[in-house]
Amino acid sequence: MRFLSTRGQTQPLRFSEAVATGLAPDGGLYLPETLPDLSGELNRFEGLGYADLCFEFLRIFATDIEPGTLRAIVQKSYTKFSHPEIAPLKQLAPNLHVLELFHGPTLAFKDFALQLLGNLYEHQCAVRHESINVLGATSGDTGAAAIHGLLGKPGTAIFILYPNGRVSPLQERQMACTGASNVFALAVDGTFDDAQSALKEIFGDQRFRTGHRLSAVNSINLARVLAQCVYYLHAWLKLPAGDRGNVEFVVPTGNFGNVLAGWLLQQMGVPIRGFKVATNQNDILYRLFTTGEYRLGDVHPSLAPSMDIQVASNFERFLYFSLGRDATRLREVMQTFKTTGVYRFENFDRGTFSASRCTDAEIPGIIARVHRDYGYVADPHTACAFKEHNPDRVSIVLSTASPAKFPETIRKAIKVEPTHPTLEALKSVPIVKHELPATPAAIRAFIDAHAV
Repeated sequence: MRFLSTRGQTQPLRFSEAVATGLAPDGGLYLPETLPDLSGELNRFEGLGYADLCFEFLRIFATDIEPGTLRAIVQKSYTKFSHPEIAPLKQLAPNLHVLELFHGPTLAFKDFALQLLGNLYEHQCAVRHESINVLGATSGDTGAAAIHGLLGKPGTAIFILYPNGRVSPLQERQMACTGASNVFALAVDGTFDDAQSALKEIFGDQRFRTGHRLSAVNSINLARVLAQCVYYLHAWLKLPAGDRGNVEFVVPTGNFGNVLAGWLLQQMGVPIRGFKVATNQNDILYRLFTTGEYRLGDVHPSLAPSMDIQVASNFERFLYFSLGRDATRLREVMQTFKTTGVYRFENFDRGTFSASRCTDAEIPGIIARVHRDYGYVADPHTACAFKEHNPDRVSIVLSTASPAKFPETIRKAIKVEPTHPTLEALKSVPIVKHELPATPAAIRAFIDAHAV
């Protein structure tokens, strides 16, 4: 299958090329040239284990990787998950389920895609006999998951930008305490949006990008989104047949990539009823889906730091489809937003999306309520998704991170401090980080000095 850029100014690429490139040279995001129809495949997918389901799904897109090789890559990617079901679906009430996505090596949902992406990069380095330098920006969990996907892999170096002082202490330790010589944790001044803006400018510098064989691990990389489609499909297949047509996934999200993966699966013929976008107090997506206005605001640090985002980069992929795949129109909209910080959509089609907003003042109370009513401990991001549900739908809440990553918030809410042995072990390891301005020039200079 071939993949094209949302901006329409780049030649279509095969799967491996699109993954290695990450962000298209024209600044757009890659998408499949056509979306497959999976409706006739769903019976065949029934009963498959997680890794087998992932292989069957990805082989539709990764047609340039030999099936036996792809299967081996996928199988390897899910060997470090601690739960036998990989992504267990737990029922809390008759119409309420939680999909646990935190049983990977860094205890967050990003492991599902980034364990896979790390192994894809390793395969490409071996096939092409070339090294690769990976650059990413994180608001919390992406960085740790990306690092652990590439930890110690030959021919790779990984540079992760994160806002200094704006991730949880344990999230920082997962990035800055690995001891691996190919890992560089770059603590930049400012917000995640500042880091992501610098990253996009660096990827726009074609000479620098090609000279260092630079690739992206953020959810701008299409492989990230496709890998995340699988856990929606896995959860949907776990439901009783009578519930599948009435399910609404409730997704805590800031960068829109997680919920976009589910929506793309719906567009491929899986009859999912709807999606609820659950934001924290940095609520640009909530405002979009309730007013039709996409307006940049200030980022306010919150108890759910991985969602402290205003510019949701994956929204561009949704918008591309919403505009009838009109790349010219999309470029106009994105330029207007870049110039003015706002775009008002006339007759905005929300499709099957709804949205909710959760403030810091509400999060501890929701954690306490969920614990009281269901005996379940939700991390602060997952708590945002527990705020409200449609009683006429079968709700599946995506639990995106282990509560052990946010012990102070949990302790204050329910007087219990969750722990995890891998996190406890990090507390005695020295932090090794590099503090930089959030400027493309400073980041380029650091990469120049440390790239492989």
